[in-house]
Amino acid sequence: MLPLRSRTRERIRTLRRRYRGRPDPSSRAQSSASPWRTSLITYDICEVSPGPHLNMIIGANGTGKSSIVCAICLGLAGKPAFMGRADKVGFFVKRGCSKGLVEIELFRTSGNLIITREIDVIKNQSFWFINKKPVTQKIVEEQVAALNIQVGNLCQFLPQDKVGEFAKLSKIELLEATEKSIGPPEMHRYHCELKNFREKEKQLEISCKEKTEYLEKMIQRNERYKQDVERFYERKRHLDLIEMLEAKRPWVEYENVRQEYEGVKLIRDRVKEEVRKLKEGQIPMTRRIEEIERQRRTLEVRIKEKATDIKEASQKCKQRQDLIERKDRHIKELQQALTVKQNEEHDRQRRISNTRKMIEDLQNELRTAENCESLQPQIDAITNDLRKVQEEKALCEGEIIDKQREKEMLEKQKRSVSDHIIRFDNLVNQKEDKLRQRYRDTYDAVLWLRNNRDRFKQRVCEPIMLTINMKDNKNAKYVENHISSNDLRAFVFESQEDMEIFLREVRDNKKLRVNAVIAPKISYADKAPSRSLNDLKQYGFFSYLRELFDAPDPVMSYLCCQYHIHEVPVGTERTRERIERVIQETRLKQIYTAEEKYVLKTSFYSNKVISSNTSLKVAQFLTVTVDLEQRRHLEEQLKEINRKLEAVDSGLVVLRDTNRHLELKDNELRLKKKELLERKTKKRQLEQKISSKLASIRLMEQDTCNLEEEERKASTKIKEINVQKAKLVTELTGLVKVCTSFHIQKVDLILQNTTVISEKNKLEADYMASSSQLRVTEQQFIELDDNRQRLLQKCKELMKRARQVCNLSADQAVPQEFQTAFQDLPNTLDEIDALLTEERSRASCFTGLNPSVVEEYTKREIEIQQLTEELKGKKVELDEYRENISQVKERWLNPLKELVEKINEKFSNFFSSMQCAGEVDLHTENEEDYDKYGIRIRVKFRSSTQLHELTPHHQSGGERSVSTMLYLMALQELNRCPFRVVDEINQGMDPINERRVFEMVVNTACKENTSQYFFITPKLLQNLPYSEKMTVLFVYNGPHMLEPNRWNLKAFQRRRRRITFTQPSQ
Repeated sequence: MLPLRSRTRERIRTLRRRYRGRPDPSSRAQSSASPWRTSLITYDICEVSPGPHLNMIIGANGTGKSSIVCAICLGLAGKPAFMGRADKVGFFVKRGCSKGLVEIELFRTSGNLIITREIDVIKNQSFWFINKKPVTQKIVEEQVAALNIQVGNLCQFLPQDKVGEFAKLSKIELLEATEKSIGPPEMHRYHCELKNFREKEKQLEISCKEKTEYLEKMIQRNERYKQDVERFYERKRHLDLIEMLEAKRPWVEYENVRQEYEGVKLIRDRVKEEVRKLKEGQIPMTRRIEEIERQRRTLEVRIKEKATDIKEASQKCKQRQDLIERKDRHIKELQQALTVKQNEEHDRQRRISNTRKMIEDLQNELRTAENCESLQPQIDAITNDLRKVQEEKALCEGEIIDKQREKEMLEKQKRSVSDHIIRFDNLVNQKEDKLRQRYRDTYDAVLWLRNNRDRFKQRVCEPIMLTINMKDNKNAKYVENHISSNDLRAFVFESQEDMEIFLREVRDNKKLRVNAVIAPKISYADKAPSRSLNDLKQYGFFSYLRELFDAPDPVMSYLCCQYHIHEVPVGTERTRERIERVIQETRLKQIYTAEEKYVLKTSFYSNKVISSNTSLKVAQFLTVTVDLEQRRHLEEQLKEINRKLEAVDSGLVVLRDTNRHLELKDNELRLKKKELLERKTKKRQLEQKISSKLASIRLMEQDTCNLEEEERKASTKIKEINVQKAKLVTELTGLVKVCTSFHIQKVDLILQNTTVISEKNKLEADYMASSSQLRVTEQQFIELDDNRQRLLQKCKELMKRARQVCNLSADQAVPQEFQTAFQDLPNTLDEIDALLTEERSRASCFTGLNPSVVEEYTKREIEIQQLTEELKGKKVELDEYRENISQVKERWLNPLKELVEKINEKFSNFFSSMQCAGEVDLHTENEEDYDKYGIRIRVKFRSSTQLHELTPHHQSGGERSVSTMLYLMALQELNRCPFRVVDEINQGMDPINERRVFEMVVNTACKENTSQYFFITPKLLQNLPYSEKMTVLFVYNGPHMLEPNRWNLKAFQRRRRRITFTQPSQ
């Protein structure tokens, strides 16, 4: 731990962890079964003072040895993940604490270095201090690196969980770790430089090769293009003539269009004058039309006034007509009222006459009616029979109602039971859906099994997760956490032959991935637990796992045999609160609390109970509970209900037939009784009718009417109304004459208006004809003007195009050179087009040429020169790199070979002392591949075998541990690092090898001028050799340990001496 070579007293403080404030409640979320908690998060406060040479740290498993290793790593800025226990630094703090602190004191010639790391669990952050002053983690890493401390190097720092990874190091990784650990500071740097130089050398070699090939290709390509360049110049002469012809052609086109423009302009001016004359001729007609329009408006106003007068007169006439009609209606109403009274009187006389005739008929019928006393005995007999029938009928109907109620009650029970069965089936379907979604192959195998059960001789149970039925789904998490997922989806067989048939069909033929197990031949389903549950209830246990669910006998027998579910108790929160007592007193192997699972083991070395706990996962498959016994009971209940319903239905048919027969008999008796009663009451009814009719005649005779008086009154009223009606007719005649006069005046005005409109229409027709001619002329003018504008625009465009072709500006005259060239060319478009066609044909004969051939040829010539110079520079640079590689290789490889030879010498000596063989060499397949260099370790532990390379697979765990330890010991005397840590590397060794290795560790680590050594082990063999220079640190832990502030070693020694002195006298 300390970079000390010859000091006699050193001190290191590690794992100083204190409570600050209240315990952090979030720490309960950390799993108590995490691999680092039992070994690392052990101390509230601890101070360790190691010796300068070999430090042997001994303690039973779980006491906190590896906590010291973790503290060294974390205190020296090591990564939490390197320990292989947790990836966050907050997980290394003792459970229940919100903060932790690690303080390490390192020797340094310029003054000791005290590094402090304070860990905040909640924020998962670290705060760093050097000599009590706050610093950053980067500064701490620089200070640690300056002392050549490498906690990430397995050759220097080998924690417990990384022992197996040392053997997994590749040869290249082992070389790098060895260079950093024992090589000179510049060795690893030279190696890295060599790898970089070699990589750049490869790149330069590839670059030179590619450029050389590219240069040769370019030279060959330019030779091929030389003839094409000559043909290109000949083609260019034809293209120049084509260019000149194309330059003159727009000027010729412009001149042709300009002449056409002048002709169109003259015609357009003539048409414009004609339009002006036509517009002047339309002015007198417009004025006359406006005058006639004013006359028409005046006449229409007078016509509207007459129409208003006529309307007012017509309304007055209508009012008089309405009054006359009302008078007529009044007269008619009086006449109708008189007619009604006359009809009523005639009707009264008729009704009186009819009533008297009816009285005579009733009196005659009364005289012929028989005596009613002779009918009473017959009526009484029928009444008695009717009463008996009704009583029988009432009893029958009561029984029918009872049966119907019974049927309704049974049908209601049937629906209820059916609904319960459907709910059970839905729950089963839910379990099958979960199986199908998670394990589709297992689900398909279940379907195949259901269709092929007849192929098996003995019972075959579907997957355990389908057959298990929880009594309370809250307890499903215990069962799912106890039984592995592979067994939960396994089929259970009673016969090996059946299982082979099943697997052959499902696995081999259908290629389904399924699991299958065989139930024990002797059933374990009813096996009693070794301890009664009543003895465990005092600790909060309420059941064994077996009692939490139901399952078929083969499944239950398999689970009892394989998982001992009859021996695993389930507790509550009360059990967790008393977990220490439960562990010590019950000695159970597995227990469950409300939210955790505890696994208890007895240490092979200390015979102490070691516990680990894990949080229970949430149940996923067994949360659906189906009571199969209740479902079978419901099915039997449904069958009984159906049987009762059939009996009730048959009883109802018989009762309804009986009721129909009684109904018919009741109707017959009622008809007979009705006839006799009608005959008995007929005489009394006749007498009552005669009396009623006589009273009606008296009332009608009293209600009389005087028709003569009514006729006189009506005649008087009609005369008065006729006088009023005559006056209204006279007024109506005068109003009709006035209305007729207004109509005559209106007709005269309409005739005048018609004449005016006719004259206006004639003028408008003449105006429209003139306007039509004007529109045609104007349209002609517009077309000519548009044509003029188009030609003008075309002239401008042609002029612009001609100037563009000749590269002239808008105000620039045509240069003399163009005029001279144009004189030698044709002056018509046809001649120019013919010559253009000829020249283009000649130019097209030069096929396969590209306008950029000459440009590319020239560029390629320049590029060839540049590439030649660049290739020379690359070759010079390559030679320089090769010279550098040669120099660095000599400075790196020779010392490295010497170093490996020394390691090999010591490594071989160590193996020889153990009557085994081992060697270390520098291995590479190609001398120039510096990134492939590596250290190869080859060992053999038996004389009959050859040397084999140390790998994670070829040697056993103990052999790998011995090889790793001896390699580290070979590095010990050569190591320039200040200390080395090895944690529990002797765990897999047999006693012989462990003793030999221990002797080598003591002899090597206790020599002068060797680095400090920490060797952590949970146990030691008896009669091992020890050295005066080694320091042995014992780690104790337990519930009965003294507080650190009460520990006084000197007082314990004095007490021991007193006991020793006093024993002989006693």
